[in-house]
Amino acid sequence: MAAKIRLARGGAKKRPYYYIVVAHSASPRDGRYIEQIGTFDPMLKKDNPERVKLNVDRAKHWLSVGAQPTDRVARFLDAAGLAKRTPVKSVQKALPKKKAQERAAAAAEKAAKAAEAAAG
Repeated sequence: MAAKIRLARGGAKKRPYYYIVVAHSASPRDGRYIEQIGTFDPMLKKDNPERVKLNVDRAKHWLSVGAQPTDRVARFLDAAGLAKRTPVKSVQKALPKKKAQERAAAAAEKAAKAAEAAAG
């Protein structure tokens, strides 16, 4: 069984409130879960201690039996000192495509030649 530690949304419209739950990876986001191990209230300020509540013992247990946290939950676990989170960079998508990079390189080369000619 592939278990995930993830967020299940609760709360009213435009007033989100999340439960940190351990669920089977195939179950729906707000559907059936195995155990609730904490809560997250994004409406509170970041320095408020009530923003993230986490049952540390149960989180340790589920991590030890192989449950995989989602990226957001991994941030909470990292802040609690339970798991080390490596930041993910998706810079590749933000880069210009191949032809645009070639044009930029040609423009930079042309500007360098012009600056050299003006100086020399």
